[in-house]
Amino acid sequence: MTENPIISLILLLLDLYQWVVIAAVIASWLVVFHVVNVANPFIRQVLRALDALTEPVFRQVRRVIPPFGGIDLSPLIVLIAIWFLERVVIWLAFRAGML
Repeated sequence: MTENPIISLILLLLDLYQWVVIAAVIASWLVVFHVVNVANPFIRQVLRALDALTEPVFRQVRRVIPPFGGIDLSPLIVLIAIWFLERVVIWLAFRAGML
């Protein structure tokens, strides 16, 4: 999409983190509905990795917007923020003549 490697790297990292957030949400659902066995060492390691990557960001969102009626909206807010940041990066790069 872009010829500037810095812009491309930023957009790639934002896209990758978006997929990590989606994977963390799906993994949490699989645990809640007892689809995966958390006693399995590999599953436990994957869940810890996803938690380590997403929980610090989710925690910051939860400080501002607590769970609403038992529903945690922090992943949705993070995905919206990623979408917004991608658009800002593209807009700034376009304005600076990098695109």
